[in-house]
Amino acid sequence: MSDDQTVRIALAGGGAFGAKHAAALNRIDGVEVTAVVSSTLESARRFAAEQGVGRGVATLEEALAMDDVDAVILATPTPLHAAQTLACLEAGKHVQVEIPLAASLADAEECLAAQQRSGLVAMVGHTRRFNPSHQWVRRRVQAGEYRLQQLDVQTYFFRRTNLNALGQPRSWTDHLLWHHAAHTVDLFAYQAGSPIVQAHAVQGPIHPALGIAMDMSIQLRAENGALCTLSLSFNNDGPLGTSFRYIGDTGTYLARYDDLFTGRDEQIDVRGVDVSTDGIELQDREFVAAVREGREPNASIAQVLPCYRTLADLEEQLDAFADPGGGVHPVSRRCG
Repeated sequence: MSDDQTVRIALAGGGAFGAKHAAALNRIDGVEVTAVVSSTLESARRFAAEQGVGRGVATLEEALAMDDVDAVILATPTPLHAAQTLACLEAGKHVQVEIPLAASLADAEECLAAQQRSGLVAMVGHTRRFNPSHQWVRRRVQAGEYRLQQLDVQTYFFRRTNLNALGQPRSWTDHLLWHHAAHTVDLFAYQAGSPIVQAHAVQGPIHPALGIAMDMSIQLRAENGALCTLSLSFNNDGPLGTSFRYIGDTGTYLARYDDLFTGRDEQIDVRGVDVSTDGIELQDREFVAAVREGREPNASIAQVLPCYRTLADLEEQLDAFADPGGGVHPVSRRCG
């Protein structure tokens, strides 16, 4: 870091989430975005000018070689996450990578090993840990005022063609299990305060062009008995996004990103939960603070790795059901 403790960050990814991070970092004191990487040098320069940050550079490797970069935030396509996380750590840079850390357990474990060798801060963008709505519920759990009995989640999008969040053509294919389910699998264990011990998944037909399942259903049970039911779809032509229904012993709550409501749809004021009501900003604040303080951040690779172990177990189940020669197919699997 610089002598004045300014954290100098390179932002990789000039898309919708890169813009969210750029806006969030602009609101954090003592942070400077010194470099921006995008799909082309031209788009990187354009993004830097639009966001009023740093300068556009051609490649991540160029940014990693810069002396005025202490840390990197990766808001790049999912297939690049694991390799780019490893490159950042090997270059001696702290790193925050957007969810998912990887699209396989082996790659996620390789990233953890690299972080442990380096001793650097390595954090994954599991934003649900930081949304004020979910923080509000967690504080009640930690205070002993609320015991989670069931988490019911709907993650719905309409993506029958390969488009990104801005409706633009995408060069890679999103995934219900390794991306969207990761949010809920991690959040469920985090909020229940108990590890996942049982997991089961089924999926619909594979899309002939995209090569992925467009519909999926997941059931989870935590060691303390809490349940989670997650429905995911890329076929939903209606309200988009994710909603969470917390069913507990002392109340029911509905979380929609940063907003929270009672079970009767009465809004709860969460403005006093943290210094911002923007989950991405709170996530970035945690990353910057961990870099400054030399400590493990919330949502470190080590903390979220159990989520990726559960995803790998679910993938194994789905593959077994899809294989006509796979023999007897399990009804459920124990996680461990």
